[in-house]
Amino acid sequence: MNSSSKPNLIKEYEAIRGYTEQLCEPLEIEDFIVQSMPDVSPTRWHLAHTAWFFETFLLKPELAGYKTPNPLYNYLFNSYYNAIGEQYPRSERGLLSRPTVAEVFDYRHHVDQEMLRLIKSLDEQQLSELIPTIILGLNHEQQHQELMLTDIKHVLFQNPLFPAYSSSAGIKDSPQTDDVKWLAFSGDRVSHGFDGTNFSFDNETPRHEVLLQSFELADRLVSNGEYLEFMEDRAYHMAHLWLSDGWALINREKWESPLYWVQEAGKWFEFTLAGLLPLELNAPVSHVSYYEADAYAQWSNARLPSEFEWEYAARDIGIEGNFAENGVFHPMSGQFPENKQAKQMFGDVWEWTRSPYTAYPGFKADQGAVGEYNGKFMSSQMVLKGGSCVSSRNHLRSSYRNFFYPHSRWQFMGFRLARDPKI
Repeated sequence: MNSSSKPNLIKEYEAIRGYTEQLCEPLEIEDFIVQSMPDVSPTRWHLAHTAWFFETFLLKPELAGYKTPNPLYNYLFNSYYNAIGEQYPRSERGLLSRPTVAEVFDYRHHVDQEMLRLIKSLDEQQLSELIPTIILGLNHEQQHQELMLTDIKHVLFQNPLFPAYSSSAGIKDSPQTDDVKWLAFSGDRVSHGFDGTNFSFDNETPRHEVLLQSFELADRLVSNGEYLEFMEDRAYHMAHLWLSDGWALINREKWESPLYWVQEAGKWFEFTLAGLLPLELNAPVSHVSYYEADAYAQWSNARLPSEFEWEYAARDIGIEGNFAENGVFHPMSGQFPENKQAKQMFGDVWEWTRSPYTAYPGFKADQGAVGEYNGKFMSSQMVLKGGSCVSSRNHLRSSYRNFFYPHSRWQFMGFRLARDPKI
């Protein structure tokens, strides 16, 4: 997104903030406050936290005479910014019945009203100085839109009724999955990271050189049907396929399939935001952990790509695919024209890479509390690329680095395979 003029900025602000509330329309009031696990936040909290971000980093320091509706909101809705102050425990966000959902919507509308007043009051120089923080706040909001959908999916899955978020969401007809084609890439010294066009998060910088060895990349994502073959081969019981931590995890948690797969009367179903549906074998597998993706790669005599390989392969591919704008909110297999490019590089599922989430050479976090956004999490997590079916299209780029712990799988997480060339 690139909103350099005041009218464009206001239009973009209203559109993104409005979409957050649009995503809430299918919910019942009871859905807003449930927290199904520590990684999941109640929808009400997402609504409040995204308002808190604009209030904290823009309204309080920049709008003269601004008054918050409640000073305790700084404690309740601060996520992890230690420079701002203490935070209410993340794992206990679902224990609070107040502020009410209505009060949180009032808080959002108060912040929106004041943000528009702030933007309209700025002269050209002041606007140019604040635009980076406003655009950061809007991208932050888009991240939470995605989290709202993945979190409410986990919340609804806990219910034996398997309620649907929306009957209009769900799988559309999926064509037959083509056999995997392996795309060859020659080794080279390449530039990697954000190219300096429009917005990026700080963890995508600085741009730097990477030496790539020759590699091959699967032209599409691994499908549900292929993953089912892995399961039917009893791969969840083959210790030699698994990283040590992954083997301990699947045995401790008794994992036998991806999250949201349900077996009834010998048939597999998948819980979706449209409810429980028959498993679509041609759709990309999703909701698998890094450990499961890595074990499947081992079973296939392949590996996961590095984030550098993935980004190099995606460098000339347009950002097209199955995104939140489609309203499907579920990965789909697609029909693609014959070409030599990898398919589904954007949308459908975040793709696990084998790269640990660490700083690029020369990386320096921003000064102040905003600098806590990404840098302090560069430990024990893995990089994912490409976005998902609940990501907004204009939020993504090839340099975008998502990151999660290797055991995580409640997000729309899938993978494609890579391998070293045969000698």
